Amino acid sequence: MSNMAIISLSGIAGLVIGIIAMVIYSKAGLNKNQQNAERILKDAENEAQSRIKQAVLDGKTQAHDLRVEAEKEIKERKQENTDFENKLIRREDSLNFRDEALTQKERQVNDKMQKVTDKLSSLDQKEKTLQEQIDKQIDVLEGVAKMSSQDAKKELFAKVEKKMQHETIAYIKDKEDEAKETANRKAQEIIALAIERMSQTETQERTVSVVSIPSEEMKGRIIGREGRNIRAFEKMTGVELNIDDTPDVITITCFNPVRREIARLALEHLIRDGRIQPGRIEDVVKKYQKEVDQEILKAGEEAVYKLGIGRIDREIVKQLGVLKYRYSYGQNALQHSMEVAYLAGSMAAELGLNQHIAKRAGLLHDIGKALNVEEHDGSHVELGYKFCKKHGEKDIVLNAIQSHHGDVEPKYLTSHLVIAADTISAARPGARKESAQAYIERLENLEKIAKEHEGVKAAYAIQAGREIRVMVNPEEVDDLTCIKLSRDIKDQIEEELTYPGQIKVNIIREVRAQEIAK
Repeated sequence: MSNMAIISLSGIAGLVIGIIAMVIYSKAGLNKNQQNAERILKDAENEAQSRIKQAVLDGKTQAHDLRVEAEKEIKERKQENTDFENKLIRREDSLNFRDEALTQKERQVNDKMQKVTDKLSSLDQKEKTLQEQIDKQIDVLEGVAKMSSQDAKKELFAKVEKKMQHETIAYIKDKEDEAKETANRKAQEIIALAIERMSQTETQERTVSVVSIPSEEMKGRIIGREGRNIRAFEKMTGVELNIDDTPDVITITCFNPVRREIARLALEHLIRDGRIQPGRIEDVVKKYQKEVDQEILKAGEEAVYKLGIGRIDREIVKQLGVLKYRYSYGQNALQHSMEVAYLAGSMAAELGLNQHIAKRAGLLHDIGKALNVEEHDGSHVELGYKFCKKHGEKDIVLNAIQSHHGDVEPKYLTSHLVIAADTISAARPGARKESAQAYIERLENLEKIAKEHEGVKAAYAIQAGREIRVMVNPEEVDDLTCIKLSRDIKDQIEEELTYPGQIKVNIIREVRAQEIAK
């Protein structure tokens, strides 16, 4: 027990000694840290004072620089203000000088205006006095001549007009002969060359379509019970079927050739198929409507390709294809348009003009005939012009369309070529047909127009209406008046009649002197 107590006391003593040592060591460390802190504080205080002094110095330097810069800017501003004031003073002096000059000129103008006013007043007075003297002289002259001034003026004008009429006619004749002498030869050569390059086809009359049927029994099937089949067919196609006593044929009539073609194809298909009833009719008609539309587009594309006129609007191509089913006096409209294009292109090449533009204008000149008259109002010229303008055609092509029947004045040489080509294509032998009644009426109207003119003794339409020969009384109509008469008849024919090609007007004046020797 004593040993354990000694050990415990020894441990406690060691512990106390350790604690005392730790306390002594801690106090020594604290003293050392305190000294370091005081030294750091002193160094910081010295550095802060140094920085404060440097900041004050920098501030004074910047303030000095700013003051110098401000003084410099103020000096420059003062100099600018001084210069501007001097400039204003000089401008003010200049304005004052101009004002004085304008004032002086204004006084001069006022003086001149006053002088002009005085002169005008004087002239008015002199004119009034002169007019009074002229009126007195006229009264004296009228009394001597026993004729009023108006009567004298009319008589003088009548004499001058009569004299000038003969001189004008003679002058026009000389100039026309001179122009024709130089132009006819070249024009004939160009036209002849263009015609030689064209292959011409004869016209075929296309007014109705005829469909053959295998037997008379088929007519009854086409008519159907109580006529329901034929009514359905006519309603779907817009045509009229004529089923009369003519054996083995049915006639299709319609003013619209496209509808007539669709009806012909559909009817032939129904006859071959044998199944004829309203539902079947509707399906077949729709089928051939699509086929004809494709054929129309194909025909238009082929025409454009053959002529080689480049890209053209698709809607225009469709209407060109429609022309394949249109006829004028029995002449196919598409074939006629292509002929005009070929002829115009050939003549343009001879004259050094743009051949492609001439072909394009020739092909499109009758495009208005393809448009449905039920949906549009106006002549084919007006419709064609509006349609092509809407789809971006050039002015030279539009003018050719407008002017090919003389509705407007041709502005380009190409327009004249299209007019000539249209006349050639329509007037060539075999190009067109017309009914006998229309032919007779046209000849009668030609002779009637010629006989209406004063001095005409007789008139005869010859050459199938392409020439009118007019006999005049030599006592009433002289040689120069014959020229005027032919022009008047020509103008009246162009204004009142519609005809293919051209009509030549020949005036014949014959003087016979006869005596008998006895």
